[in-house]
Order: sequence, then C-alpha cells, then structure tokens
Amino acid sequence: MAARRGIFITIEGLDGCGKSTQLERLAGVLRADSLDVLATREPGGTALGDRIRGVLLDSATTGLSPWAEMALMFASRAQHLHELILPALENGRIVLCDRFTDSTEAYQGGGRKLGSEAVLSLHRVLCGNIQPDLTILMDSEPGASVARARRRNRARAASDAGEADENRFERESRAFFDRVHNAYLAIARREAHRFFVVDARRSPEVVHPEIVAAVRERLKLAARTA
Repeated sequence: MAARRGIFITIEGLDGCGKSTQLERLAGVLRADSLDVLATREPGGTALGDRIRGVLLDSATTGLSPWAEMALMFASRAQHLHELILPALENGRIVLCDRFTDSTEAYQGGGRKLGSEAVLSLHRVLCGNIQPDLTILMDSEPGASVARARRRNRARAASDAGEADENRFERESRAFFDRVHNAYLAIARREAHRFFVVDARRSPEVVHPEIVAAVRERLKLAARTA
C-alpha cells in the first residue's frame, strides 16, 4: 500500500445519521491493521476551512445566498485538497473524509435547488475532478436524522458555552431534507461503481461491520491492481 497512491474514502449522509461515529470506528479498525490513516472532515480540515465552517454552519449566519454558500464550500474544499488530502494520498495514506463534493451536490444542488451541473462544473475546475475510491452513503430517514442532529447540537451548546453553534442547516424544512435525501440516492445510482449504500436506520453496532467489510474489500481490490 505504501508504494502506491493512497486510498480516498468518504462517508456521506444526512446530518445525524451517524457518519462521524462510523468514521471514527473505521479509522480505529484500520489503524489496528497497521494502516496509515488520516481522518478529516468537511467543511473544515484545515485552519482556513475551520473558519469557513464557522460561517457556513453557525445559525447566526443569515442572508447568505445559496450561490455564496456553495462557493464557500468549494473554497474550503480546494484548500483541504491542497493542504491535506492530496499530500496524504501522494504519500500512500488512507484518507477518510466526513463529507466531500457529494455533500455539496446533495445539499446545495438538491436541497438549495442549484442543480448538479453547477456543482460538478466547480468540482472539475477547483478540485481537479478528484473522486473518492469508495463512498459510503449512510442512508437514513430524513425526519429522524435531523431530529437527532438538533438534539446533539443543543446538547453540545448546553454542555459548553464556548461550543460552536452549528445549527444553521438543521433549521431547514422537512422538504429541504427530503430533497437532500433524494439527491443522495440519485448520486448513488449514477456513481454506483464507487458507492456502498448502508441502511443507517439500524443500530451502529450492526452498521459498523458492514462498513468495515466493504472497505476491506476495496483495499483488497486496490492491492491487486497496484
């Protein structure tokens, strides 16, 4: 693995579907296998990206146009690729990323109704059209996922007055999240060669081994073609 390009794996899904938990567990399993893993997230991942994340997710951010929102997402992503993701891949590492361009296509393209072509065009220009080797889609019921995300964010704010307020998207309507969910499923159908869709309505203990098995299979395929 160290002698070839690294492996880029992303985890996608609605807020509150359990992405962060599964990414953390997956990283632990791969590190226990003596693999060199970088775990990161979007928006964020770099100092600049974290500042942009604060603007994008803070519920105090008002009046932001959908196009400006998408531009900020890509500004964070372009820096993330340049500073962190591409150097790690060039060094043969496994990169696990919580969200990537599929999130922008689902949330801004679908949820904000900007369409897929605008997202994909920006991805080609600003991100060199880099694609994950494997994308795990945590498929969940929109209402339940968003309710969980809202509870999580309220709990964080109550436990730590200095905790960032990241409720801006969770304040959107059910119709918004239905569009995001449908967009994710459409992307998974279009990009079936790189997507693994897992039913995230079940317990994390059931979901985790399925994700690990899918990732290990992809790593075997990569090793055979190296």
